[in-house]
Amino acid sequence: MERTERTEKIEKTEKADKLEKTGQEKHAARYIGKLSNQIRRRIDSFSSRTNFSGSQGKILHFVLAQKSDVFQKDIEEEFSLRPSTATELLKKMEQNGLIYREALPEDARKKRVIVTDKALQYREIVMRDLLHLEEELTKDISKKDLEIFFQVLEKMLDNIT
Repeated sequence: MERTERTEKIEKTEKADKLEKTGQEKHAARYIGKLSNQIRRRIDSFSSRTNFSGSQGKILHFVLAQKSDVFQKDIEEEFSLRPSTATELLKKMEQNGLIYREALPEDARKKRVIVTDKALQYREIVMRDLLHLEEELTKDISKKDLEIFFQVLEKMLDNIT
């Protein structure tokens, strides 16, 4: 084994030991990952009643809830998506007849995301499912605890962006 490989292995072991020595049996990343997986599974189960994926349902909910124009950039920021991921998701939603994109006359690069009549038919279902999930997630958690939870999450997001 080369000296550099050996040194890297030792450093990795030291980092793992350091993490163990923090005395934390619960690690934020692990718990957030578990929660994220459970939420994704739950949202994906919503789509079995309709003609679109859980991810499309989340986007649809976001677009339907906005009072002003929505652009791809808004969706990228809201869901922390890469532009290519957002593009593919919106293309699928267009293929499913849920949205269409309309170029702005003053800047053809900017495309407004507009829901179709078909998407409006799903509005009640999407809103109800996501509201039910929110109620289920926050059941028996005080308003004060939720405020602290969101403050901590915002700080964690700031820490890694």
